[in-house]
Amino acid sequence: MVASAGRRESGYAVLAREVRNQILRGRYADGRRLPTEAELAERHGVSRQTVRRAFQELVAEGMVYRVPGRGTFAASRNGAYIRQFGSVEDLMGLSVDTRMSITVPLHRRVDVEAAGRLRLSGDAVYALTFRRLHDATPFCLTTVFLPPEVGVRLTSVPELGTEGAISDATVIGLLDTRLEAPIAQADQSITVALADAPVARRLGCATGHPLLRADRLYFDTDERPVELAISHFLPEHYSYRTTLRRSLA
Repeated sequence: MVASAGRRESGYAVLAREVRNQILRGRYADGRRLPTEAELAERHGVSRQTVRRAFQELVAEGMVYRVPGRGTFAASRNGAYIRQFGSVEDLMGLSVDTRMSITVPLHRRVDVEAAGRLRLSGDAVYALTFRRLHDATPFCLTTVFLPPEVGVRLTSVPELGTEGAISDATVIGLLDTRLEAPIAQADQSITVALADAPVARRLGCATGHPLLRADRLYFDTDERPVELAISHFLPEHYSYRTTLRRSLA
């Protein structure tokens, strides 16, 4: 997954994100009707075509459904955590409706593999592990690796240094306010993995349980790797969706 640093976000994407966040915050409970196209167009100073395109995005994500003659309604998520990620901002938006629970506080350690993936000259990194919770249910376990010069910038953040600490923060959100050059891009790979004993214990599943693994390597605007995040998701509590478009060029 790649987000270009200089790309200007379209109006419908901005509106879709705002409506999505309102749904995730509970403003529109399952089955509640959303404002009409005309109401949203007037409220946000955009065209009805822009609103219509935003609704199309949300329908494709499964966030809303439309009933001809009646309107647009927030869809039931049936306990599963569903988000669509198309940009780094979407990943930062996890703080809207999930919580981070620290299982291994931020610390310095030697990790040859992580250091190599971060393109470091030495073998030392900063690392932490946390669960991400939705409605108090853990659906993801993430281990984050940071270059030493990046990790030290987070050592003063209290919620990262205490086992069991819970907050609505995201690591990339914390970094983005502390780095000299902001995060601009995330390269992502997705595979299937089986839960080993430590992961199973922290996610509350059986050892060998199938998981979705997502590796994300974040770069700043100077194209320097600033974070490696390795996440394991419980498929029964998490659905990953993205939109693929055909280029007309």
